[in-house]
Amino acid sequence: MIDQHTWDGTGAGAATPGHRRGRLGSPELTAQGLRDTGYLPDAHIASVVYLGEQLAKPVLIEGPAGTGKTELAKSVAAMSGMRLIRLQCYEGLDEAKALYEWNYKKQLLRIQAGHVAENGASAATAGWPDIESDIFSEDFLLPRPLLAAIRSPEPVVLLIDEVDRLDVETEALLLEVLSDYQVSIPELGTVTATQTPLVFLTSNNSRDLSEALKRRCLYLYLGYPSAEREQEIVRSRVPGIGERLAEQVSGLVRSLRAMDLKKRPSVSETIDLANTLFLLGEDEITPQLATGTLHVLLKYQSDIEKAAAALAAKR
Repeated sequence: MIDQHTWDGTGAGAATPGHRRGRLGSPELTAQGLRDTGYLPDAHIASVVYLGEQLAKPVLIEGPAGTGKTELAKSVAAMSGMRLIRLQCYEGLDEAKALYEWNYKKQLLRIQAGHVAENGASAATAGWPDIESDIFSEDFLLPRPLLAAIRSPEPVVLLIDEVDRLDVETEALLLEVLSDYQVSIPELGTVTATQTPLVFLTSNNSRDLSEALKRRCLYLYLGYPSAEREQEIVRSRVPGIGERLAEQVSGLVRSLRAMDLKKRPSVSETIDLANTLFLLGEDEITPQLATGTLHVLLKYQSDIEKAAAALAAKR
């Protein structure tokens, strides 16, 4: 029988934040585990991820698009063996898509079956309360990402991606989940987590997030990597690339990021350029080659024209 005040989905008590057995070991082991998945963190990134797991606090990752925010959450899931549950945020996202909704078709069939069983009696008869309590039970509940993460019997990684795209009102839906790791369902009661999920929120800084949301999180800013770290990323993702070419790719990308562009090249686009040049068998980037491959890095014609003019001026 479901407790109408606290329902944990399994009958076990909820995990106490900060008192569960850690899965990441230490900041050093976290860094090594991420490297084993192909993600190259610095000491600060590994430390924040480790503390988020130990303190059972969400990690809010902000920074420009394409700096590895989403990939970090995926890599943590891969290194720890936890299941990844992802909520992709967008304008207009509501409770039915983020938390839960009722299976209305199944509920209607149950109501119709109850009517048949009562030989056509109206819903106002004594049998209706039984039908009502039945249709608002777990069997008719459709969990969405937030509720699925709370109900999971095993620890999971919950990725709330691009949270800054949510409406301010919808952002409030996250507060109960992120502070107490529970979800209130009026018809059932409170669903409390038995295992605290490891939560990552990503933001591209398209709008300011509420102080209430930020207060519940550890904060991590991921900017564009240093030249040395980006070269290391390129060499890791493009095995066999020459040292000189990796250095030139990083230098070209950094020079473009210094320009006033509509969209600066991301780390993934740096890797795309390195792959392109490696597959073409190039050993170095000539001025003509740099101009001819701008379409790999830049995705607006105005940006390509501006960058091409800047490169031509340097010749």
